[in-house]
Amino acid sequence: MIINRIFRDSDASEVASLVRKTMYTTNIGDYSKEYIEADLKKLTAQDFIEKAKYFHCYVLVNDTVNRIVAVGSIGPYWGKKDESSFFNVFVLPEYQGMGIGRKLIKLLENDIFFLRAKRIEIPASITGLGFYQKMGYRFKDGNDSLDNEQLYRLEKFN
Repeated sequence: MIINRIFRDSDASEVASLVRKTMYTTNIGDYSKEYIEADLKKLTAQDFIEKAKYFHCYVLVNDTVNRIVAVGSIGPYWGKKDESSFFNVFVLPEYQGMGIGRKLIKLLENDIFFLRAKRIEIPASITGLGFYQKMGYRFKDGNDSLDNEQLYRLEKFN
């Protein structure tokens, strides 16, 4: 059974490992090894602990095997009260395609940072673009080009 809960500092190493595995297994189809390695330098266990001080970070856990299978965060968009953003949304490769990502997005969409926002932005990877579009997110200002971080900027309005 998949349950959700708030991220704990003690989850940091497992979450960083989940992100690393996902990027090297799933995202590697759309990004170079160099890109992934550079990105992972900002996604360490300590980075997740620090970010959790400012964002609401959730984990989805397969409680049968006591394993974190997904992670995602939501927080203010550049400190704004009426805009929020998703951060670091990842699902372990072996759990992709099972509705876990959808469950995670719905969880984030029930968070106070989502509910209070008029606009929510997602910096979407090439890999995640189709998934986020299925969840109702559209290109920000109609711009369907990758930005300088090799991400798409998507948004949804409440």
